[in-house]
Amino acid sequence: MRFSILPLALLLGQLLTGGLQAGDLDVRTIHGWVERIEILPEGISLKARMDTGATISSLNALNKEYFRRDGKRWIAFDINDPEDKDTFVRIERPLIRHLRIVRHDGDFQRRPVVSMGLCIGPHYREEEMSLTDRTQLIYQVLVGRNHMGGIILVDSAETFLHRPNCLPASDDPDEHDVDHFAPQT
Repeated sequence: MRFSILPLALLLGQLLTGGLQAGDLDVRTIHGWVERIEILPEGISLKARMDTGATISSLNALNKEYFRRDGKRWIAFDINDPEDKDTFVRIERPLIRHLRIVRHDGDFQRRPVVSMGLCIGPHYREEEMSLTDRTQLIYQVLVGRNHMGGIILVDSAETFLHRPNCLPASDDPDEHDVDHFAPQT
């Protein structure tokens, strides 16, 4: 296993420039350009491409169906079951908005956007995720800067440096938001 001095150099640079005070903990971790992530609270583990060029994360979503629940707009969709490629897992989320994406060929695509909690290594973050058909692509998930910002650095020469490692922060819902997860120790 190679030892990288990048984390030490980043920490030292932060201390010298005043970005961190002595005793502060830098929570950023180095990840490969492909990592295993976990969708929470469902606990679905998928391989994901870490894309620093993408603003928002995206997920392979098939058989999308819009519906109303308690007067609010929701969307149900299927993802390929990572354990059995011939079956699907159904997920439902409140619909946040639609996003207009300009494709490489200049055409526009309108995508639904939901809030999705991802566990990436020791980090949990709930952010917006666009839903699109990624079946022709290698990875079902593309993790964008919205899920990585401030906590994840990407080493383009590495893959699978971390396994998802998040646990609920507290059993007391009054103390913490029930959708908040913290790193395992």
